[in-house]
Amino acid sequence: MKLNYVIVAGGCFWGLEDLLKNLDGVTSTKVGYSGGDFDDPTYADIRTGKTGHAEAVRVEYDEDEISLNDILHYFFKIHDPTTVNRQGNDVGTSYRSAVFYRDDAQKAIIENVIDEVNEIGRFENPVVTTVALEKEFYDAEEYHQNYLKKNPHGYTCHFERD
Repeated sequence: MKLNYVIVAGGCFWGLEDLLKNLDGVTSTKVGYSGGDFDDPTYADIRTGKTGHAEAVRVEYDEDEISLNDILHYFFKIHDPTTVNRQGNDVGTSYRSAVFYRDDAQKAIIENVIDEVNEIGRFENPVVTTVALEKEFYDAEEYHQNYLKKNPHGYTCHFERD
């Protein structure tokens, strides 16, 4: 097993986690906050839009079973990466589309996938997903973890697009 991880943001983390955790090769997911400059934020903090954090999912995966490329292509199928600071009814900087990279190799893969998604023409408008250097990832409160499994009728704006 060759474990790696990527941090993605694309609106409310409940729906992203619920779909990403079911990919073959994904070994674990954790919802949290990433991309901001405020230490140890809470949900109440990030909802203000003043911390700079996005609701994000840390996706751990086995590189022997799934590639970062495949995870990212799926990520771009389950949210709308063409809207700035918005997914469905969720509006604000904490709901932005972003991928956080750790090194130049990971950044190159992310940028290549964005180019491929734009070339495929899946969306009318171009991808506006930000590609940013990974900062501290803070785990969200326990009630957010696996939220839709605990609350099967809970809110989500994520679904697979053609």
